[in-house]
Amino acid sequence: MSGLRVAITHTTTYRYTVPVQFGEHRLMTRPRDSHDLRLVEATLAFSPPAVLRWKHDVFGNSVAVASFTDMANTLQITSRVTLDHFPAQAPDIAAMIEPYAARLPFAYPAEEVADLGRTLERQFPDPDRAVDGFARAFLDQGNGTADLLMRLTGGIKQRFRYAAREAEGTHSPVETLASGEGTCRDFALLMIEAARALGLAARFVSGYLYDAALADSADPVVGGGATHAWCDIYLPGAGWVEFDPTNGLVGGRNLVRIATVRDPAQAVPIAGGFTGPQNAFIGMQVNVDVAVGRAAAPNGLQPAG
Repeated sequence: MSGLRVAITHTTTYRYTVPVQFGEHRLMTRPRDSHDLRLVEATLAFSPPAVLRWKHDVFGNSVAVASFTDMANTLQITSRVTLDHFPAQAPDIAAMIEPYAARLPFAYPAEEVADLGRTLERQFPDPDRAVDGFARAFLDQGNGTADLLMRLTGGIKQRFRYAAREAEGTHSPVETLASGEGTCRDFALLMIEAARALGLAARFVSGYLYDAALADSADPVVGGGATHAWCDIYLPGAGWVEFDPTNGLVGGRNLVRIATVRDPAQAVPIAGGFTGPQNAFIGMQVNVDVAVGRAAAPNGLQPAG
């Protein structure tokens, strides 16, 4: 099967009024290899220079830890990854789910419950059961598992307004319901907690979204990509299925996984601090460029199959 070559350059720049000393920075930028994603190359570049070590977190995500010696008034971190993606069409979830799980509610087998662990547990307060009510409104339209999850995915896209937000962190599901708007990470978290309210195991996924229509276009980089967040829901027979409520999509097409976690706070792309004057920090700028197809292949070569 021929893969689609994708190249992603993600540059983050921090600026300060005076030179500061940087503490250790924790980075999650390396894609997760899978049957539908083959990592070709991944590099990190730092200015000022950094000493790098790698580790895996409790979820098996790759984490880089950067240590700095030099002081500077600008810190620039550039991640470059090249990968072959084998995007499948949206799966026929209903045909894949085990018969006992075809309708809600159902119980996961005892041998799976222990491993699913806290992905089954609600993580955020819901004193007025607003998230429960939101989730059960979709259940009232029919309790077929696959249909319900597709309605939930599309429902979030239709009901809520996307509003970009530069501030770090994720709004709680209750906040998102109350405001009627949010970012992709807010929508992913709302769907996760709604799924958990229905007894389903769910987890948070962060990574990149690319536009396959850019493949082999004359100008494949401008506006080509973005960081993104979505969710996985575990369905017996189908396994962990990806749902993107921001775009109302099911399946991993156009999605590049970086980190899969229980809670959004565990998937911060770059985390770190500095020592210097309290008001030294000016701001942060993030730029993500994506090339797809021949433009992503080195020297214009055809991507490997």
